Amino acid sequence: MVDQRSNLEIRPVTIEHLEQFNDLLRYVFQVTDQEVSDSGYEEGELERAKRPVLEKSDVIGWFNGDELISQLAIYHCRVNIHGQVFNMGGLTGVGTYPEYAGHGLMHDLVKVGLNKMRENKQWISYLYPYSIPFYRKKGWEIMSDHLTYDIRDSQLPKQRPVNGHVERLDIDDEDVIKTYQRFALKNHGAMIRNELNWDEYWRWENEEERIAGVYYDENEQPTGYVLYWIANEVFHIKEMIYLNQEARIGLWNFIGAHYSMIEHVKGNQYQDEPISFLLEDGDIDQTIKPYFMARIVDVREFLLAYPFETDGQAFHIELTDPLAEWNNGTFGVYWDEQGKVQVTSRPVGERIQCDIQTLTTMLMSYRRPSYLAKIERLQANRQALKNLENIIPMDQPYFSDYF
Repeated sequence: MVDQRSNLEIRPVTIEHLEQFNDLLRYVFQVTDQEVSDSGYEEGELERAKRPVLEKSDVIGWFNGDELISQLAIYHCRVNIHGQVFNMGGLTGVGTYPEYAGHGLMHDLVKVGLNKMRENKQWISYLYPYSIPFYRKKGWEIMSDHLTYDIRDSQLPKQRPVNGHVERLDIDDEDVIKTYQRFALKNHGAMIRNELNWDEYWRWENEEERIAGVYYDENEQPTGYVLYWIANEVFHIKEMIYLNQEARIGLWNFIGAHYSMIEHVKGNQYQDEPISFLLEDGDIDQTIKPYFMARIVDVREFLLAYPFETDGQAFHIELTDPLAEWNNGTFGVYWDEQGKVQVTSRPVGERIQCDIQTLTTMLMSYRRPSYLAKIERLQANRQALKNLENIIPMDQPYFSDYF
């Protein structure tokens, strides 16, 4: 293999490589024909469905001659970070055939990918980790959680009066899309979904069996929805979103109206909101797992665009990054006379020391500065920590997509 590496080259993966692209994905992630069938795909349909990935994304691979042996894809996405919309590089489709593993191919491929994101002005990247330690070594860190819950029929909230009503609609109804768009623009971390993002959101679901229950307020405006299906006396919630508490109550009224049909409600939650606290009988089964990871691609540009909560005292970060050399060094942050953030390479103000992983999870508000200092992921004195706590928004990330 050492000798063979000189014969390998990195180049774009294009539509002519569609079959090889899909073969590598299915091999690495062990996707079976049965799983494909259960998701509602007919033979060959999944492969055709992945065609837009190659047409609308940046896909890069290692080739041995004409054979694709290692690859990654970068989706062109947009996300809401504390009210500011950022271009985001969604990293997915990462895989190498086992006979080529252990020789640093993916390390080099990710470096090329980060350079590509930087060219695209994607100052932040998200990914779903199949190995958290693997991606931590490459600069990503956990940014969101996936919670699941199981509520018995006897624990469902009692019906409460609201001014609106729920309608059952197709999952691709215009009001479903519109409601999510409004929600995403109000919730930190969320994907601003385009057509490809919606396709990926439903990729492994049998869409024909899914239903949308949309809540309309007294002005007939959609202000929330629940995406669900019912099977074996279980009301399954894929996702529930709402723009206000009236919509939340109305959606739970709708779920509770299925009381005679179901024994359990099993659902997903993508933000650390305590479902149990909202129930009269909160003794429910809940699980929590890390979900998506993020990494800042270009620290200077990210800091310049980052919506700090308020003007603060000047500080500087002494940063290390295992792959993006442009992120290694000192980043001084201060506010000019107009209150605009400026970034310099000078060590202004108090000193903060950390790696790119820690900086990312802190600025994404998944973990607070004081906690990161407590577990010795962040080095800073008390004054610097107090400043960070004041200027970094509190909102925790919401992210329910998958790619």
